[in-house]
Amino acid sequence: MQRRDINAPDAPLPVGAYTHAIEVTSAARTVYISGQVGVDRQGNAPADVAEQCRLVWSNLQAQLRAVGMTLDNVVKITTILPDRADLPEYRRIRNEALGDRKPASTLIVGGLVSPAYKVEIEAIACA
Repeated sequence: MQRRDINAPDAPLPVGAYTHAIEVTSAARTVYISGQVGVDRQGNAPADVAEQCRLVWSNLQAQLRAVGMTLDNVVKITTILPDRADLPEYRRIRNEALGDRKPASTLIVGGLVSPAYKVEIEAIACA
């Protein structure tokens, strides 16, 4: 996969740890990962937003491992966060998980299917 991060010089810079656009060329494989929520393998959702965020990233990485990819292959994420007050903690854990990686990113403040869920992230990965 060849990846080129794009932040157009005649548009505003990103306001956070993301890239406005990512061009992927010669991609042999593209994986679309459904929204992952902060539950463990038994389906338990901890009450703490930080724990749920870590579980979301762990679950996302498990899906990537299943297809021989890592977070390095992620080119786009979409996050749904029901409570705007959880945004600082979400960002902290996101930065822990992604480090210097800056995929294209969309954040939606809105409800999830279960009130127990505090975050959901879907992803697109290319290799």
